[in-house]
Amino acid sequence: MNILALDLATRTGWAHTCGESGVQDFSPRRGDSPGMRWLALRAWLNRVLDMVPTDLIVYEQAHHRGGAATHCAHAMIGVVESVAAERKIEVTNRHTSTIKKFAVGKANAPKERMLIAACERWDGVIDDNHADALWLLALVASEMEGC
Repeated sequence: MNILALDLATRTGWAHTCGESGVQDFSPRRGDSPGMRWLALRAWLNRVLDMVPTDLIVYEQAHHRGGAATHCAHAMIGVVESVAAERKIEVTNRHTSTIKKFAVGKANAPKERMLIAACERWDGVIDDNHADALWLLALVASEMEGC
């Protein structure tokens, strides 16, 4: 199964079973309307999905405490779900604590520990967003193997 894992945020970490991964920056540019970020995400996601076959998109379901970050996360999830629906791609999520427990054995591990563990396992880890996407992909791939 071809899986795209996303750590959705202004700096979105991503990883695909094809071996490609990285970070995509969706920071608003000066003069952009609020919706430009969502259009940029839609365009980028469609480019990725055009390049590599994808059967499943999985995203990190983070803690939502309100404010701008929560608004951003919810809007990004909506974009991902709509693109997936248009392309008939299955979508699921995993909670942050599940990913952390898989990665380092502790559901409330700090971001720094996740990043260190990712750097020990993979070359070229860019930042914590990239690390989270790599761990998310590894988690879901291991779950699929257990089926």
